Amino acid sequence: MTEPITQKQPGSAGETKDPFLWLEDRTSKQALDWVHRQNEITVAELQGDPSYQATFQTALDLMTAEDNIAVGAAINGHVYNFWQDRTNILGLWRRTTVASYKTDEPEWQTIIDFDSLAAEEGVKWVFSGASRLYPDFSRCLLSLSPDGGDASEMREFDIESRSFVDGGFRAPASKSSFSWLDEDAVIVSAAFEENDKTQSGYPRVVKLWRRGTPLDEAMPIFEALKQDLAAGGSVEFDGDKRHVFLARTLDFFASHSFLRLPSGENRRIPLPDDVTDTALFKGQLVFGVRTPWTAPDGTLCKPDGLYSLDFERWIETGLFGSIDTVLEPAHRVSIAGIARTQDRLFINLMDNVRGKVIAGERSGGGWEFKPVALPENGNVGISHAEHFGSSVSFSFTDFLTPSSIIWSDDNAATLAPVKSQPARFDASSLVSEQFEARSTDGTMIPYFVVRRRDLDGPVPTLLYGYGGFEVPLLPGYAGVRGRLWLEKGNAYVQANIRGGGEFGPNWHQAALKANRQNAFDDFAAVAQDLVKRGIATPATLGIQGGSNGGLLTGVSLTQRPELFGAVIIDVPLLDMLRYTELPPGASWMAEYGDPAKPEEAAWLAAYSPYQHVDTDAAYPPVLLTTSTADDRVHPGHARKMAARLQAAGHGKTLFFEETEGGHGGRGDRRPQAAQAAMKYVFLQRALTGTN
Repeated sequence: MTEPITQKQPGSAGETKDPFLWLEDRTSKQALDWVHRQNEITVAELQGDPSYQATFQTALDLMTAEDNIAVGAAINGHVYNFWQDRTNILGLWRRTTVASYKTDEPEWQTIIDFDSLAAEEGVKWVFSGASRLYPDFSRCLLSLSPDGGDASEMREFDIESRSFVDGGFRAPASKSSFSWLDEDAVIVSAAFEENDKTQSGYPRVVKLWRRGTPLDEAMPIFEALKQDLAAGGSVEFDGDKRHVFLARTLDFFASHSFLRLPSGENRRIPLPDDVTDTALFKGQLVFGVRTPWTAPDGTLCKPDGLYSLDFERWIETGLFGSIDTVLEPAHRVSIAGIARTQDRLFINLMDNVRGKVIAGERSGGGWEFKPVALPENGNVGISHAEHFGSSVSFSFTDFLTPSSIIWSDDNAATLAPVKSQPARFDASSLVSEQFEARSTDGTMIPYFVVRRRDLDGPVPTLLYGYGGFEVPLLPGYAGVRGRLWLEKGNAYVQANIRGGGEFGPNWHQAALKANRQNAFDDFAAVAQDLVKRGIATPATLGIQGGSNGGLLTGVSLTQRPELFGAVIIDVPLLDMLRYTELPPGASWMAEYGDPAKPEEAAWLAAYSPYQHVDTDAAYPPVLLTTSTADDRVHPGHARKMAARLQAAGHGKTLFFEETEGGHGGRGDRRPQAAQAAMKYVFLQRALTGTN
């Protein structure tokens, strides 16, 4: 199992057959035996460190603190919240009245106690969300993951009686999704049998399921192609008007949307494939685009702008009328999201990676907006907007300011802070700054640095990045990071590299497919700028990234190992020549490319970390983590990379695989705290030379 690693061109006919392919078998005895041996080594090394136990306890205390903010959304007079603490390990789904929520000690009513449910049924159920039935919202379709992965079981649940509905809707664990059509019918985006699934493993068929009939007799009403990413169906209300929307998702950034008419016709909404940021509001369909699009009336719709059309007119005539401009694009301002209450449309914006919200409505044939009076120079988000009411809440945080919730019952006309998390670390000596680094092609890449104000010389520094899928990295308060890293005099850096969504679609597209190297160059440029500014040296600079960010740190390891003193690679993609063979990897071809196509395989092979492990390279210490239950990014990536590094003689390679929790590590906080503690122990040892 440890054939020599060849140094021939990745993807070439002369490359040795992959000696670690057997590690892709997620649950085989051979693979799991290897995992357990690796875990034993890593646990002995990191949990055996004298500082580990206190570090773990601090992380667990912060993750399960009873004074953490209970973030909730208001529906029909109640605020709903999912809560975990030291006693409620798997958590409580609970609710309280809006008035009670605003008090210091709300009177919560438990809807489901997941620890009790687990004890009763012998399954450690992880809450994955609920679809509630309009207009009373007392019935829901509850999603329960058996292991923290994306696949969930669905059961009908009655909130008032706090019980599962006897003989109600129920479906086995899968990546299907469900939404109510009415009290006796459910729209099912189905991914049960192989014929129901796309090649990515997501729903391919949308069905109508009537109460009292078997699931396998549900009537198909819409289909996508096998090679599409997914098909989906949902029910949306505009006032009291109900609309059934169907979607054929071609890839992560392109889709065809349809409206199901009362006649049974599925009518295509003729917007461009790359439409984004859609919302239905008072008869208007609001939308954005990722590339410029000229509408039938001649209006040029631009990325980072918002536009609207008369949806009721289109339903009646099948024709678009005039297109109205909701929001003009602005330099380095991008749309973070849109939400609506019954009477207001809210747009969450990022202005040079700092948040703000504007609120408005359409009147007199045009749109009028004004800023919501929220704190500035931080990360502002819309926590909830009550679709059938007027309540809305906002979150505010930055690297040094604990999170807070600001509430309004009148569409943000008046605002009041209702929740604020206590400080988790001493920030009095710290400062948060924003700098820019010049990338290889001259593009200026912004990044944030959090450090001691009186910093005099390089210190252990953690650089974090992502750079993919149009996802932005925003400032945020993290008590665990503050207590276990910043309070020790260390620095934290967050890089806003291309591929992310910090500056809208163009920023993302600049690192798409064949341009992926731009993201890696951006990250390296930030690392070099930190050294130039005297914040770190290569020996004191550690990097971390997860998922697509794990690919980023994997590439950074193999391309520029001399820049770093430690590398953490979490739940990563690493074998980019086989990623489409590991479900649901085929769903990401719009982001990375298709290794089955020679031209695209060439650019993937140029950076794929797994194929670029070098026996002669001087790699810094590496820690790879993954989860057996991860059904989003296959654990085979991290397993094979660890095995290859070790076989190539890189003895400072550690690997740890959690057995549950899925891609996002959901469920029990104790293993999450253990992983966090191990990572900080790893970094402290590697970056201070105490390994």
